[in-house]
Amino acid sequence: MIYALLKLIHLLSIGLWVAGMGFTLLILRPAVADLEPGARVRLMHAVFTRFFRVVTVVSVLSLVTGYWMLGRTAKTVVQAGGQFDMPLAWTLMAVLGTLMVAIFFHIRFALYRRLDRAVQASDWPLAAKALDTIRQWVAFNFGLGLLVVVIAAMRPFL
Repeated sequence: MIYALLKLIHLLSIGLWVAGMGFTLLILRPAVADLEPGARVRLMHAVFTRFFRVVTVVSVLSLVTGYWMLGRTAKTVVQAGGQFDMPLAWTLMAVLGTLMVAIFFHIRFALYRRLDRAVQASDWPLAAKALDTIRQWVAFNFGLGLLVVVIAAMRPFL
């Protein structure tokens, strides 16, 4: 029962995170492109402030639940007298998921701070540059997230 609950939390966390990145990159960003630079940057700053709070929680939840499920499975196999050999798909998802969390923490605790300082100073060119750097890293992380989803879907074949 607890395994199923943790798997649900894991999947919902990843879904929310990846969908949020997709929404930001594919829908929100193009929609605000015509706004005046100050208004665009303030809006994106407000969106990222809220989104990054959520992603801080769900990224940690996805990592903790993922590793807990791995550990639980390994423990069960070993206690039953077997040898746990982690499937390739699980290994790939664990590595990519850990990388995604590390990248997100870089975005949240380094790049976002640059954006925040630029917005507080009303330095729109610097803020726009910070936003573009964030966009590039979010796009990379979005690609990794999509790859994790593909790996999860292809798991029976890996």
